[in-house]
Amino acid sequence: MTKTLLPLIGMICGTVVANLLMKTGAVAQGVQLFGVGPVINVRVVSGFAVYAMAAGFYVMVLRYVPLNVAQSFAALQFVAVILAANFLLGESVGLVRWFGIAMITGGIFLVGYSTR
Repeated sequence: MTKTLLPLIGMICGTVVANLLMKTGAVAQGVQLFGVGPVINVRVVSGFAVYAMAAGFYVMVLRYVPLNVAQSFAALQFVAVILAANFLLGESVGLVRWFGIAMITGGIFLVGYSTR
């Protein structure tokens, strides 16, 4: 259980941090790419690096869990990113979105329960 739980938590946390870095980097000053910008700055590059680390954790999870189960649990990253955007970036999450988040979470619990 610990062989999969800790890497899964690392993947989810890494994805959340990477998304927050990419979002804050997208609105920061940086180098323009093809006249569109700013797309390249320290936060964006750091976000890509953290995504790579999160992918490494996901590979560790895949060593012990079937892909269909691992991908279902990886959906927790969507919930975590939305929560982080709401609480850390102050982004608004409406009632319908909260309902969707609850449905995603419920689906993840069903997948987890079905693997027993």
